[in-house]
Amino acid sequence: MPKRLVSGIVTSDKMSKTRRVEINRLVKHPKYKKYVRRRTVCYAHDENNESGAGDRVEIIESEPLSKLKRWRLVRVLEKSTAVDVAALRAARKQAEAEAAEAAGSSDEQSQ
Repeated sequence: MPKRLVSGIVTSDKMSKTRRVEINRLVKHPKYKKYVRRRTVCYAHDENNESGAGDRVEIIESEPLSKLKRWRLVRVLEKSTAVDVAALRAARKQAEAEAAEAAGSSDEQSQ
């Protein structure tokens, strides 16, 4: 039987070499005939930590790698364009602190 190849979106990249990938699909409700959104959650092995949260990736079935991991990352189809506002604020704050420290040390040298 051939291995399944599916694409999904990375929802968590907090684990080393492991990604949580959500595969969204539409399923027709048996009684009401309305299409309902469903999702499948897979844990995929990412050897080089190339993907990040929000990226669209392609994964393939593999032998069991751990208790939950049964998939491997094939490639990153599309990188996420989402901006991490908290990380930007932290970087700006750190840059301002370094600038203030540099200004303070230059004042001491001039005296």
